[in-house]
Amino acid sequence: MKGKINKIALWSGLLALVILILSLFIDVNDWKSPLAVFTAISITIGLGSVKSLKNYRYTAWIIVAIVCGMLYPSAFLKWGDFDLRDKWVILIIVQLVMFGMGTQMSFRDFTNIKTMGKGVLVGILCQFSIMPLVGFSLTRIFHFEPEIAAGIILIGSCSSGLASNVMVYLARANLTLSVTLTAVATLLAPVMTPLLMKLLAGTYVEVKFLDMCFQIIKIVIVPIGAAMLVDLFKSDSKVWKARVNLIFLVFVVWFVALIFGFWSVLEKHFSEGILTAIELISFLGGAVVVGKLYYHATVYSKKIQQFMPKLSMFGIVYFTLVTTAASRENILAVGLLMLLVSILHNSLGYTFGYWISRALGLDKDSCRTVALEVGLQNGGMASGLAGVMGKLATLGLAPAVFSPWMNISGSVLGNYWRKKSDKIEGGRQKMEE
Repeated sequence: MKGKINKIALWSGLLALVILILSLFIDVNDWKSPLAVFTAISITIGLGSVKSLKNYRYTAWIIVAIVCGMLYPSAFLKWGDFDLRDKWVILIIVQLVMFGMGTQMSFRDFTNIKTMGKGVLVGILCQFSIMPLVGFSLTRIFHFEPEIAAGIILIGSCSSGLASNVMVYLARANLTLSVTLTAVATLLAPVMTPLLMKLLAGTYVEVKFLDMCFQIIKIVIVPIGAAMLVDLFKSDSKVWKARVNLIFLVFVVWFVALIFGFWSVLEKHFSEGILTAIELISFLGGAVVVGKLYYHATVYSKKIQQFMPKLSMFGIVYFTLVTTAASRENILAVGLLMLLVSILHNSLGYTFGYWISRALGLDKDSCRTVALEVGLQNGGMASGLAGVMGKLATLGLAPAVFSPWMNISGSVLGNYWRKKSDKIEGGRQKMEE
């Protein structure tokens, strides 16, 4: 049944596309926008009926978000009095995205650092040097407005996301190294991203180092840590379980106190700096509470864990939709130029990542892994930071444009390397025969 629906959607979308193309030569402006949205949604659903294109559905949904945001911007900025760009809404959505990412990680991802020391070191050095410096160079060449330029440096300064792990798997490269690099880069992000932004984008926008550190801890480390706690609850370590359960009870009491107005009492007696520290500790405590509740939810139903990556994808589509709506005028002004910059930024990341790794003596599979880790940035993290900073329309423009292209280029490069590996493997088998 699902297959039939996908096929009907595909043919409906293709028919709508033909009509849309014909409408360019006919004066039917009232129909063009809804027809374009229908075409994009139908084709995206229909891709599920084509085996070779199934992996591109996520990217296609991002394109749908761009189409909707560009054609109906006012519909995706506010719903009545509810502001879709509110920093607390953005914070919650980005935490859901990162939580979903965390469900695909575990503490075991860090255990390979010792055995893959050289590969991890090379990958991390490339990750936090190539992309931010390339981004900075491109802003100097193309002379974007300050906040838009800062957005390019921002996405270059972020760690890699889970998309890189998927592309490395697709390429049949070194998946273990990829997962370890993603884990380590994510852990380093609260220090490295603010530092790079301070050094490279400090002349474009005001960068408060500690504030950005705290924001990254809130939107990345806390939700990922919460999801990874499931590993701890599944382990046989009774001592650690007892400690976490005690922390859980303490923070449940703490949050109940906050609900009943205890925060207003704290505001009267403590300075802003101490309150910020208390807020951060509360977020960390919240990670323990959510992690334990999520563990019990997965015990009750395993389907919940399978649903989490889809929730992350929804979050990225949400960011793209709202950012596109908020940045419509900027996209119309510099959209094509920004697309060109995203292609250059991404391509140079792959190129430098691969050849620097080769020069430093890594094997081909590890070089391909580093290339994909370097070239594919965490767009959700960049969008989330732009949102909580209240600059979604400017700082968030680069992540909105870069993310779809990164998914497309990563898929193409991953497939190319896989086919290349298959040919080499096939040649070896023939020689052995």
